[in-house]
Amino acid sequence: MMLQANWLQWLRMPSKLSQKGVLGMNQRNHSYIGRYNDRRLYPLVDNKLKTKQIALQAGAKVPELIGVIHNQAEVRQLKKLIPRASGFVIKPAQGSGGKGIMVITHQDDGRFFKPSGAEVSSADLERHVSNILAGLFSLGGKNDVALIESLIEFDDRLLKFSYEGVPDIRVVVFHGFPVMAMMRCSTAASDGKANLHQGAVGVGLDIASGRAVNAVQFDHPIRHHPDTQADLSTLQVDNWTELLQLASSAWEMTRLGYVGTDIVLDKTRGPMILELNARPGLAIQIANACGLLPRLKYIEQQLDSGQLTVLSLQERVSFSQQHFLREACF
Repeated sequence: MMLQANWLQWLRMPSKLSQKGVLGMNQRNHSYIGRYNDRRLYPLVDNKLKTKQIALQAGAKVPELIGVIHNQAEVRQLKKLIPRASGFVIKPAQGSGGKGIMVITHQDDGRFFKPSGAEVSSADLERHVSNILAGLFSLGGKNDVALIESLIEFDDRLLKFSYEGVPDIRVVVFHGFPVMAMMRCSTAASDGKANLHQGAVGVGLDIASGRAVNAVQFDHPIRHHPDTQADLSTLQVDNWTELLQLASSAWEMTRLGYVGTDIVLDKTRGPMILELNARPGLAIQIANACGLLPRLKYIEQQLDSGQLTVLSLQERVSFSQQHFLREACF
């Protein structure tokens, strides 16, 4: 715990950031997003419907799409789209930061229930879809479309690490190489959403093994989940290499050099791509108690020397697992 605390103290001292290899927002925007991400490709990841389409074309697994509502005239069709016996998720195609996502875990005779047990009426669902279409949750407030997806049946072994919500795994991928990963675990404070800014727990994951190396909530180090009391240091993601290969395939799908891949673990279908992000946030460094910059620069150096230009997907993942080992801070 002392290492965690010291590292976070250094983060509060701007003069020490570069010494710790921390990538700042300006450098991220200029040297990585601006340099390696062609803006013409942004629609592929800014629109979740397009992301799903390119993922399916590439043979990647994604949550099942139940239906799409394109305009206000179709809102009344929502009842026909919603499955009778299972849960579902309603989300804006162009939302960000988890905004506008409504999760329904089950329904009973026209009554719908959120993960917290709170009841939602069919009128509430239609109102929410109307708000999505109006652009209430979309980037730039643009008119949007509403996606209805099947509910993720996440792995029972991860139940204790999340509260009333599905945990997801963010992997930052640079030129097809996975460079850093974390699991985002929902809490009561985050209202069951895997959003760190709203109070979800960020658990840094070792690229080599998928085991937990550090954990934070609201940028403060923790060891136990605040609601379930699960020991976060025991978290281990199974099928880790398969997951990294799925995450890294985002480079082939989009040709974006610097991208965040968000993955969920379904207990029957395994890892599935939830969404992609051309501007992945920097909190992953705090979750890992480790800076991104040395890893990014190392790959740049190897690419510039011509050492890594012809590696396959499997070889890129293997390279990262060999070079980006991380010791636990717990």
